[in-house]
This record gives sequence, C-alpha cells and structure tokens, in this order.
Amino acid sequence: MPNPPDPARSAPGPHGLASPVRDRAEAAIEDPWMSVIILNYNGDRWLKRCLESIARQTIFACLEVIVADNASSDGSAQMAADLIRGWRRAQVILHGLNLGYCEGNNRAAREARGRFLLFLNNDTWLEPDCLEQLHRNLQNAGATAGCPLVLDYQSDRFQSLGAEGLDLFGFPSTRRLRPDPAAVLMPEGCAYCIDRAAFERLGGFDPEFFMYADEWDLSWRVWLAGYTALAIPSARLHHWGAAQLLEDAAAAPAALRTSESKRFLANRNSLLVLLKHARGILWAIAILQVAWLCLESLLALLMVRRISFIRRAYCGAFLDCWRLRRHIRQSRRQFLPMRRHGDIWFLRFLRPRFNRWDEWIRLRRAARLEVLPR
Repeated sequence: MPNPPDPARSAPGPHGLASPVRDRAEAAIEDPWMSVIILNYNGDRWLKRCLESIARQTIFACLEVIVADNASSDGSAQMAADLIRGWRRAQVILHGLNLGYCEGNNRAAREARGRFLLFLNNDTWLEPDCLEQLHRNLQNAGATAGCPLVLDYQSDRFQSLGAEGLDLFGFPSTRRLRPDPAAVLMPEGCAYCIDRAAFERLGGFDPEFFMYADEWDLSWRVWLAGYTALAIPSARLHHWGAAQLLEDAAAAPAALRTSESKRFLANRNSLLVLLKHARGILWAIAILQVAWLCLESLLALLMVRRISFIRRAYCGAFLDCWRLRRHIRQSRRQFLPMRRHGDIWFLRFLRPRFNRWDEWIRLRRAARLEVLPR
C-alpha cells in the first residue's frame, strides 16, 4: 500500500456548507482511496463522534468525506460543516428535502471521487485502523463490496458481520462472528463499502425503496453480476443499532418499537428484491415470503390489536408491489445484460436459519411490540 499523501489546507465555501476549494489538477493525480458518505437526518446526537472517529483514521489523508443532509431541522448540517472545516477533501451537501436513504446516497455518490464508496450511518464510530483494514483487505482480495465487523456502540458486543445468505423465505440470514475475511451475500448496511465503478454500473440504490432492504437489493445485483462481497472482521466499527436498544434496559424502553411506515417499507422492499431478481426457482421463495407475511400479519394483529397497522404494513405492502409492477419489469430488463448467474447458482446462499426467528427472540425479550403512530 503506498504512503498516504500529506494533508493540505483547504478553504470552506460560503457558510461552510459547500465543497472545500481544491486544485483540480492535483485532485486528478491524488484521487482518494475511499469516499466516506454519511447520510444525515437530524443527527446532532451522533455526528460529532462519527466525524471525529473518521478524522482519527490511519488513512485519513487518503479519504474523502461527504455529509449529505436530508433537510435536517436540528442544526446538524451546520454542525457537520463546522466539524469538517479545514479538512482537505470534505463537503456537506444540502439536499433541501428528505430524499430517503437511497436517493440521498445516490446523489452524494455522484459527487464522490474515491475508488471505493463507504455508505456510513451517522450513528456509528470507527476504531482508528478500521478503514485501513477494510481498504487493504478488499484490495488484496479483489472484492467489489464489503463491510467491517459491527459491534455495539458502547461495548465490544457483537452485532453483525454481514448476512451470509438468505433463508427459505428470502430474508437475509445467518450473521455470525468469524475470525478471517469471508464471503457474505449482504454486507451490513450501516457501513456498506463498494467499488465506485461497480456501484455506478449496477445503477446504485433503487430510489423506489426509499429506505430499508436497499443494501439487500444492491447485494443481489453485486453477486448476480459476477462480483463478490466480503466481511472484514479486522475492521472494527461500533453502531448504535437495534441490539443494544433492545437488550440494554438502561438505554432503551422494554419494547420493540416499530411504526406502520417502517414495517410497510421493510415488508414491501424485501418482497421487491425477489420480484426484481427471481427468474426460475427463486419464484418459489417469493411465494413462500408472501405466505409468511400473511401469517406474520395475523400474529402482529394479535399483539397490536389494531387493524390499521395490518392494513398499512402488510396489505399496503402487497398493493404497492402491484403499483410498482412497471418499475419491476423495467429493472429486470435493465439488469438482464449484466446478469452472470442464474437462480440455481444463487441457491448456494440458501441457509437453514430462519431470519425472522431472531426478531421474535428480541420481541420476547422486549415483552411487547410498541407501534408508534408513523
């Protein structure tokens, strides 16, 4: 790995919110190894620690940092601009409205110049050599995508190292700790790293997803197009995440919180992944997923006892997949020339562990399901 270039001073743009002034000729010679893209929405609680951990990275001089703000109302965009002032390659992009995770990251990615793109959640912080380990291992393995080891925000307790495969119902399955880099079907979404050229070729995140299951959809395209994805356990990142919220009673209420909109998007998008990519035997998994969601809606109704939740989160998800049928057909046609593997090949990722089992275990520990108004 070459020595990092020396950092240089830069001048922030008007109000500290535009891209720092760069010498374009120099930028062409010294393109960053990795562009860290942080999509922010009212993240004043998290951004300071996240950005400070990036500044402490061993390859900081080789990074580009982009904070893309989805119309935050808590002043976190200005806070980010103040924190990155003077950084060599950093900017805050103001979207002006909430574009969601997918389109917000897509627009930020168009401004990026790094060989790799790291889509990083704002409720994370990185150990000092995280990005060096991530970059080195992806480079050495020739992998297209990957993720670091994800630990709890306030401890070293394991959260995830990516999903190794999919279960019988088509949900991402089997997250376990391994000592060495290993292939995963889905790198973890809170720190999803991918080669920029491949991301552009694959069409980026699907804007119709808005948020949830977006990394699941992208990962299917990564593998079906003949690329590979790795989990890198030596790269360590800490994420607030659901594991701590549900298990640390001092930090969270004893309830599994969701909302009609969240469950609607999660249910709809997980089914959209299969509808976009199944061509043969994987249609059977799509049918099984529909059957499971119908059963789950009955179980949720018994717990929530609110028909409006079922109508929105489950019936609405099915109806919206029908509404998006033209988008599904168009996506299938556009991806077909890039597809290198069929359904039979893809079955190597099938795993016996039931994804939803983990959720029901957490629900049992939490004692009840709390559905927020939206």
